[in-house]
Amino acid sequence: MVADRVKEIDASPTMMVAAEAKKLKSEGVDVIDLSMGEPDFHTPHNIKDAGINAIEENRTRYTLNQGTNELRIAISAKLKRDNDLDYNLNEIIVSSGAKQSVYNSILVTVNPGDEVIIPAPYWVSYPAMVSLAGGKSIVIDTDEKTGFKINPEQLLSVMTPKTKMLILCNPSNPTGSAYTKKELEAIAEIVLKNNFYVLVDEIYEKLVYDDFEFTSFASIDPELKKKTILVNGISKTYAMTGWRIGYTAAPENVVNAINKIQSHTTSHASSISQHAAIEAVAGPQYVISEMLEEFRNRREYFYNELTSIKGITCYKPEGAFYLFPNISYYLHTKSKILKVENSFDFAMHLLYEAHLAVVPGSAFGKEGYLRLSYATSMDHLHEAIFRLKKALNKIH
Repeated sequence: MVADRVKEIDASPTMMVAAEAKKLKSEGVDVIDLSMGEPDFHTPHNIKDAGINAIEENRTRYTLNQGTNELRIAISAKLKRDNDLDYNLNEIIVSSGAKQSVYNSILVTVNPGDEVIIPAPYWVSYPAMVSLAGGKSIVIDTDEKTGFKINPEQLLSVMTPKTKMLILCNPSNPTGSAYTKKELEAIAEIVLKNNFYVLVDEIYEKLVYDDFEFTSFASIDPELKKKTILVNGISKTYAMTGWRIGYTAAPENVVNAINKIQSHTTSHASSISQHAAIEAVAGPQYVISEMLEEFRNRREYFYNELTSIKGITCYKPEGAFYLFPNISYYLHTKSKILKVENSFDFAMHLLYEAHLAVVPGSAFGKEGYLRLSYATSMDHLHEAIFRLKKALNKIH
């Protein structure tokens, strides 16, 4: 018998859609996969070379549980260079991906019964992680009109003595929306007057468009550092999803607690990946602008084409590489295959009718929407639009 805590959560919907898409591909079906949050670029050569050199130099043994000193020094320098934040090595811990960094951070701060405020749409794993820690997710709904961002009034309305944490994903997965400095300042004002943590997931920090100026939450006020748990990593910015390196910068007592948990679970992240990550964080950064330019072009094309389709509206994102269109117009209809009552039905219609893999909005706590990733080639996006329009004509 499995534990009750596992029964209370579902498998990651994004992984489930991706698995079904891969299954169809293995059967010879030409599926265009818009479901994964993974850059389609290769890891830059200088970073791969650093990993290869680490192997050839036999850097294959255990490292410090919290990550090598060299990597944490590079992360500390990055936080100062890019975010004007001062973190010493005892306030930084490296984990096997930002997902583990988020989970560890929740696990060491949230007690059974504690409340964690999560704006919706949210990254699919946040509520599951809170549940596994014994906490209770308090979801704040947002919509296109506000750019899928919470305001101070909404935050104040759900705060209770049990509030232990607010989670902000900035820029957001799944919407791509990003908070301005002014918007963060308004939230920070409330945080500074109350006793709870803010976990900021800043994994898409570098992927912002149209001269948008990203602001790291902890940089708003020196006092915020005491209440901020900053999570970031190398997966999205440097096309290193499989290398599995994330990190947490937080108060020393939080980092020490994570270190304790990590020592009994995964221990340190891959030694090879850590050496490659040093080159990513501290080496030449031109690869970011090259990827960003391509993502920008894809966003423009995909957004313009989507919003030209009858009944579809979409917030134009400031960051990440997703669009989150509202497809409510096409719900409560039917096709030859099934009734389309909700976003999951709509996603299944697209998968089996158009061979398009997308993630339903319900996976992110927001019914009536889809998440579409444009981290794929422009040719695939052209074909995706063609198939989408064709599939919509079969719904009535």
